[in-house]
Amino acid sequence: MNPVFQPYTFNNGATVLNRLAVAPMTHFASDENGHITDQERMFLQNRFKGFGLFIAAATLVQANGKTFHGQPYAINEADLPSLREVVRIAQAQGAKAILQIHHGGLKAELSADIVAPSADEATGARELAAAEIGQLVAAYANAATLAVQAGFDGVEIHGANAYLLQQFVSAQTNHRTDEWGGSLHNRLRFPLAVVDAVAAAVKAHAKPDFILGYRFSPEEPGEQGITMAETFALVDALVQKPLQYLHVSLHDFYKKARRGADTHRTRMELLHERIGGRLPLIGVGNLYTGSDIAQAFETGWAEFIALGKTVMLNPNLADLLREGRDADIQTEFDPARADHYRLPDALWQRCLKNSPWLPPVKGMERQIVDI
Repeated sequence: MNPVFQPYTFNNGATVLNRLAVAPMTHFASDENGHITDQERMFLQNRFKGFGLFIAAATLVQANGKTFHGQPYAINEADLPSLREVVRIAQAQGAKAILQIHHGGLKAELSADIVAPSADEATGARELAAAEIGQLVAAYANAATLAVQAGFDGVEIHGANAYLLQQFVSAQTNHRTDEWGGSLHNRLRFPLAVVDAVAAAVKAHAKPDFILGYRFSPEEPGEQGITMAETFALVDALVQKPLQYLHVSLHDFYKKARRGADTHRTRMELLHERIGGRLPLIGVGNLYTGSDIAQAFETGWAEFIALGKTVMLNPNLADLLREGRDADIQTEFDPARADHYRLPDALWQRCLKNSPWLPPVKGMERQIVDI
């Protein structure tokens, strides 16, 4: 039996079946109103049966944060029927359903009014006014309230991948001189305010076993980019909050630190050591087969393993893992078997371009990613 098949109880009493998490996967399949479509239903149905946690695709909290075509919404009550359907699909497969809440900031390419911590000429983003920052904090809390009303088992705050929350943390994108920028303490203020507001909404509206997590990227390239030392400060602050888990975003589970920590050690190991057992850590990063997953879990660097690419390739992955059928686990897309994967059209077309952020395509060389 793969070692990930053991239950876990969070600090609020919520128990999950095992240590497998479906990583949040952008599917490009919601309609123009951010609501579920037939292609999204087909993608989600029976894809993660047997997983402990299902983390939904990045879901928009405010209209000016829209980053992807086909992005789901959690902005107002009109979004509740769609959110409820996602919950039903997830829970029918036995997983705890977690809504990831998101704003693109500088990367909100589909917004007519791109907003960010600081103005940015390349994207046309304008600097957020202080009052607008408060409105954004409230938007995250509102999305969490909608998640509770829809029946989700939890919420994950998306603070990774150079989106809005990370843009506030990074000196590369935050050049403010008010209380929301400058020192690291001030640059952490916005994400921590979001955590506090979401936690307050959860406390007011949800049962005690509602799960709250935070996802982050530990480093950025560039001289002013986030360092491991700065991420340690973020982690030190987050573990003091009423969270149930932290979730690191990595392209490679075994990637070593770039700067701000021992560069001979992996980011996963360093982060897990820093957290020191105060919260469980979800690890991720190019893990495909049962042996990959077991080896990563047995490092002891993560309490959960999140999987995205291999879930796209293998709609029955948990069964294959439980039965030890590594030989049957696919590790690359076969363009001749499109129907097997049940991917939305827009996602399938991106896969065929052999993006380094998606599973590899059979017979095609791919770009090496170093982040």
